[in-house]
Amino acid sequence: MSEGGFLDIQPTELKFPFELKKQSSCSMQLINKTDQYVAFKVKTTNPKKYCVRPNTGVVLPRSTCDVTVTMQAQKEAPPDMQCKDKFLLQSVIAENGVTTKDITSEMFNKEPGKVVDEYKLRVVCVPASPPSPVPEESEEGSSPRLSTFENGAQSLKTLDSVSRANEPPREKSSEALAMNSKLPEEKNSAIQQNQKLRQELDQLRKELNGHYGSFSVTFVVLVGLLGALIGYIIKKS
Repeated sequence: MSEGGFLDIQPTELKFPFELKKQSSCSMQLINKTDQYVAFKVKTTNPKKYCVRPNTGVVLPRSTCDVTVTMQAQKEAPPDMQCKDKFLLQSVIAENGVTTKDITSEMFNKEPGKVVDEYKLRVVCVPASPPSPVPEESEEGSSPRLSTFENGAQSLKTLDSVSRANEPPREKSSEALAMNSKLPEEKNSAIQQNQKLRQELDQLRKELNGHYGSFSVTFVVLVGLLGALIGYIIKKS
């Protein structure tokens, strides 16, 4: 906080979180230490680079006023993050009941018998996201704890993938068990049917052999009788 003058200023320097191609803002608080109306005006050495809201105003007796300063997006970072821009805050005792609309630039002109308080604020740029501390590395250039953790996680992931790949689906597993249980029964049934077919085939062969065998003897006898009859008729004639 600044000491002396009509206003106390918090903080005493403007700190901007700096990031390329992005706007950044900071705020300051003006505290009226007097029992009178105090008018203020904010100036900067680089007005195109900054936007101040409000850049003029009135702080009531024993009251506070917040001012926001915005830095426009920058394409380049200042050398070594050192910014040479500066701000000037002017304040002056004003008439009771004065408003922001009543403020003119002539109110801050220095004249005999008139006190114009001025306070300079410097600009500080800080990294928007400071780098995280680098853990101590082993001789191979990597953290032992981190390496162990990564190896363990990779092993667990590989084991889980192999287990899932080898694990058969539940539905297919139950179907396979049912099919395996039916195989012995089907095999026995096939053997019995095969034996039955063989028996029927043998029986059929026997019947056919007997049938054709008796037919052949009868045929021979008939042929013989017919031949004898024909011979007898020929002799008679």
